[in-house]
Amino acid sequence: MLRAAAEADRDVVLAWRNHPEVRSVSFTTHVITPDEHAGWWQRALDDPQRHVLIFEDGGVPAGVVTIDLRDSVPTWGFYLDVAGLSERGVLLPAWMRLEKETVDFAFGQLGLDRLGGETLASNRQVIALHRRFGFRETRRYEREVDGALQTVVWTERGRP
Repeated sequence: MLRAAAEADRDVVLAWRNHPEVRSVSFTTHVITPDEHAGWWQRALDDPQRHVLIFEDGGVPAGVVTIDLRDSVPTWGFYLDVAGLSERGVLLPAWMRLEKETVDFAFGQLGLDRLGGETLASNRQVIALHRRFGFRETRRYEREVDGALQTVVWTERGRP
């Protein structure tokens, strides 16, 4: 289930974001400070063009999804509670549910015609999962991550 993020979710989302596995596949890999996160959190929640959603797995908060409507093609991103879901042995099924629920929300509740996102080319698992849910690679480009150029894959899909 996806629900709107609330102020009470802020600190747990920061813990998920700072997990080493999440940081290793992010465009910003340093440990995010509480102040840095609080600033991003407030800006995101205050912006009607951005949706911050909490993914719940079995009633337990287990991930965050962002959908940004500010560009011509709305973009999305996510990360999961890697530690908690792995400990329960449900990381992959939860990951698949998160992606399905996000697609349903974007094209259903938000009524989007298209949805796209960026993934580091080295993150083959996420690219494969996106493909499974109808996203197609439309371009690749270079982006600086921690002072080094990394290849980024843009994937996109239209309304079902």
